[in-house]
Amino acid sequence: MDVESIDTKNSKRDRHLNSDDFFDTRKYPVMTFKSTAVKQVKDNQYVVEGEMTIKDVTREIVFDVADEGRGQDPWGNQRWGISAETKLNRKDFGLTWNAVTEAGSIVVSDKVKLDLNIQLILK
Repeated sequence: MDVESIDTKNSKRDRHLNSDDFFDTRKYPVMTFKSTAVKQVKDNQYVVEGEMTIKDVTREIVFDVADEGRGQDPWGNQRWGISAETKLNRKDFGLTWNAVTEAGSIVVSDKVKLDLNIQLILK
């Protein structure tokens, strides 16, 4: 994934995420996920294990994946919808920047939830 494609709907925050404080996109422009195992756990539900690399750190993570169905689009293409989610600790990937507000609370949580909604065009 092109890290600069992250869009939080806040351009100032997006610039900060791309900076050296977080993703350092000049040095690490992409993050990757490479699956190592897929296991069916129920009808249309799977566990996908793999290696996530953010910056120069690779960790094993597990996605809960759901087959959302297949269908034909108006142009005759067969499409397949998949949703996936996982949780990770950003500090495990070297994303350690934080600050404290005037009230004493932290600005950035260590916990990150990834929600993916993927649409594939089958050939």
